Amino acid sequence: MISIAKIIDKLKPYMDKKELALIKKAYDFACIAHENQIRGTGESYITHPLETAYWLTRYEVDAQTIAAALLHDVEEDNPFYTKEIRNKFGDEIADLVHGVTKLGKIKIKKSWFLPIKIIQEYQEKQLGFERHIESLRRMLLAMSKDIRIILIKFADRIHNMETIEGVKPEKRTRIALETIEIYAPLAYRLGMGELKGILEDLAFPYAYPKEYQWLNKLVGPAYKEKEIYLEKFINILKKQLLDHKIKCKIHGRKKHFYSLYKKLLKHDRDLSKIYDLVAVRVIVNSIEDCYKTLGIIHSIWRPLIGRIKDFIALPKPNGYKSLHTTVFGTDGEIIEVQIRTQEMHDQAENGIASHWHYSEKKTSEEIQSDKFVWLDELQKWQQNLKNSSELSEALKLDFFSDRIYAFSPLGDIFDLPLGATPVDFAYSIHTDLGHNCVGAKVNNKLVKLNYQLKNGDIVEIINKKDSKPKRDWLKSVVTSRAKSKIRSFFDNKKP
Repeated sequence: MISIAKIIDKLKPYMDKKELALIKKAYDFACIAHENQIRGTGESYITHPLETAYWLTRYEVDAQTIAAALLHDVEEDNPFYTKEIRNKFGDEIADLVHGVTKLGKIKIKKSWFLPIKIIQEYQEKQLGFERHIESLRRMLLAMSKDIRIILIKFADRIHNMETIEGVKPEKRTRIALETIEIYAPLAYRLGMGELKGILEDLAFPYAYPKEYQWLNKLVGPAYKEKEIYLEKFINILKKQLLDHKIKCKIHGRKKHFYSLYKKLLKHDRDLSKIYDLVAVRVIVNSIEDCYKTLGIIHSIWRPLIGRIKDFIALPKPNGYKSLHTTVFGTDGEIIEVQIRTQEMHDQAENGIASHWHYSEKKTSEEIQSDKFVWLDELQKWQQNLKNSSELSEALKLDFFSDRIYAFSPLGDIFDLPLGATPVDFAYSIHTDLGHNCVGAKVNNKLVKLNYQLKNGDIVEIINKKDSKPKRDWLKSVVTSRAKSKIRSFFDNKKP
């Protein structure tokens, strides 16, 4: 079990006494708030915030993030403490805690499970599912004005998945699917490749148990054979690089299980077509050494045509940089090799969180992505962070300043422009609901119909069958649909 002492020991190298005292204060408060609470695993509840905070220490995040991680479930479990957290710990930590609490409300609906399991038979429904999921991902970022909120949520989700056996069986599938469909893709888009793989592998057995069992049976023996060969390959390569005076670290890695499963689906479930079941990763000191290493590898082993990829010259949209090659090794065994610098490696593993380690100004690359415009903005932010003193301000996300995402009481999500009102919301659902709207509740509280909705608001429209639109609504609505429907109603109204 992780203790607060172990967390503090990890933080001592880069935090002062005042910051460590803040973290101890947050821990003491969390202990009081979660007193007598037990998790489904039978453990004391405080183990969860401790594990969440400990996970974040690997990124060397600031004291406020660790404190918020320790407090992240206090508001959800004890709303009474919300004001007390703000009084005792200040606005910054309170906002982080509140942000994590709001993200906890984002869930995949049970009615969406069907399309996942029958993709081929119900392609149209699957497309609908994907649109819903993409909205959830976008809303999760939109609701996280501070990227640290997402980092805390990732750490929270990791521990929840590690202890999912303590959750009721009927909830496991939903939690696992959320992890695979929402959190893992977001981790990837933020450049956190290792975290993505961990989340997917933890969720895989519960999201798709039959497929997991099939793959486990198929791959087990192949992994063992590859690992034996990998050791021989690494020893040869290490000697060659040392002879060429290239300092390096070399290690092997297994392909993440869920990633392997998805790749097998593209290759008719034929394991012989998977060349990166295991791979060699070479970490060198400079970009120049990356290319030298590639040349040395090709002088020893023959490369596969079309399998050499230069992600240094042309990085992936999430910022990933590396050289990839696949070669015929000793005895004709096919093996993939990845070559990168330490900074590239940290970026590939930890993505956006790697800025706690690397604060120098990044080389600017213009990466365009029609599919994810917001990712371009994130990329520009990542590449132009100058130094650690800018970190707090730079971590504020404003990529969705022109959009808001609101829920219906049933959990459906509606993407609306900034300034949208309950009337806009009503018309976005159905024309008649807009026409018959007489009032609205937002988060269970009555509001005026010109109230401007905020991200994460739950909106309930109060309607009356014989009610009609008001001309004054045209002054407050902002969606073209609402304006069009209201004008159409009055244009068609008989004198």
